[in-house]
Amino acid sequence: MSAPLRVAVVGAGGRMGTAACRAVETADDLELVARVHRGDAMDAAAGADVAVVLSVPDAAPAQVDWCVRHGVHAVVGTTGWTDERLDAVREALGPSPTTGVLVAPNFAVGAVLAMRFAAQAARFYESVEVVELHHPDKVDAPSGTAARTARVVAEARRAAGLGPSPDATTSALEGARGADVDGVRVHSVRLRGLVAHEEVLLGGPGEQLTIRHDSFDRESFMPGVLLAVRRVADHLGLVVGLEHLMDLDG
Repeated sequence: MSAPLRVAVVGAGGRMGTAACRAVETADDLELVARVHRGDAMDAAAGADVAVVLSVPDAAPAQVDWCVRHGVHAVVGTTGWTDERLDAVREALGPSPTTGVLVAPNFAVGAVLAMRFAAQAARFYESVEVVELHHPDKVDAPSGTAARTARVVAEARRAAGLGPSPDATTSALEGARGADVDGVRVHSVRLRGLVAHEEVLLGGPGEQLTIRHDSFDRESFMPGVLLAVRRVADHLGLVVGLEHLMDLDG
C-alpha cells in the first residue's frame, strides 16, 4: 500500500479552508500535514506533496509561487486570476517542469458540468447571458466561475461563426447591462443567505434554455478538491479548470 499524499491547506481558517481540512482528514489516502493560516509563513507547508490554496486574491499569487519554487504541487481555488497572473505562474513553472498547478474557478462537479453544457448549447442560440448569485461576503464580481463560463461560451460561439447576442440598448444606467466578459453579459447578485449559484440563459425564437447550478453548502466543493489533490501531479505545468482532470470525453 502506497504512503498517503501529504497535503497542506493554505487559508485553513476560512470557511472553504476549514471544509478542505476536514475532507482531507477523512480521506484514507491523504494526510493533512499543515494548516497555513493568514499571516503564517508558507514554510509551514514544507514537506507537503500538494498544497490546497484557498486564501485571498492578493495573497494567492505569492503562495503559489512559493509552491512552484519548492516543488509542491498546488491546487488553487482562490479567485482573481487575471491573464497576467496566470502568465506569471507559467513563467515560474519553467524551471520546475515536474510541478503541477491547477487553478479551478469552481470545484463543484455540477458547476463544471454546467459550464460544459453551456458551451455545447451556446452555438444553437441567438442570445446568451450569465447570472451569478453569491453571498455578500464575496469580494470579487463577477465570480471566477461566471467569468470562466462566459469565456468558454464566447469561444464556442466564435467557433460556430456566431456574432454577438442582439442588444438594441442605446441608453442605460451604468452597470444595468452587467459586465462584458469576452462579449457575453454577466450579472452579479449579492444576497445574504446565498452560497454559490449560477444561471446561463440561452434564448432563441420562441424558446429559452436555462442551465442552472446551485451550491447550498461548501461541502459541494470537496469532491472536486479531493479529485484535484489526487490528480494534479498527473497534469504538470499550469492547468486552468477542473474539467481537464474529469475525463469528460471518456
